[in-house]
Amino acid sequence: MIETAPHTGHCFCGQVRYSIQAEPIVARQCWCRDCQYIASGSATMNVLFRDEAVKFEGVITTMVKTADSGNTVERGFCPTCGSQMYSRTIQPKGMPIRIRAGTLDNPELMPPSGAIWVESAPSWARFDPALPRHGRGPDSPLIEMES
Repeated sequence: MIETAPHTGHCFCGQVRYSIQAEPIVARQCWCRDCQYIASGSATMNVLFRDEAVKFEGVITTMVKTADSGNTVERGFCPTCGSQMYSRTIQPKGMPIRIRAGTLDNPELMPPSGAIWVESAPSWARFDPALPRHGRGPDSPLIEMES
């Protein structure tokens, strides 16, 4: 059975909850250095949705930073348990919100369709050979798998 909206999720301690009234757009892993810092050394796994479809409940702490892409990105996390909940590009406007896949009540909702910012990944990073890899953002050229 295929799950349809609403989709739900929460942080580790349950203080922050959300509901999403839309289907996912795409899912991917991100190896940018910012994501490596917030994921403690690995990539983040993100499911993208229309920003206006996501409604949060509970206290969320945010941090705004300029990403490697040059975009201004807001990252939201639970101030109690520290769970990373999302990142959203606030400049330029109009981009999807990236929900951390591990916070979804159904983390199987959508598997990643590719990896981005792999040029920033450490040498020990492992990639699914079936997934396309982009050196930088999703519109950057693909990186060929080494034999």
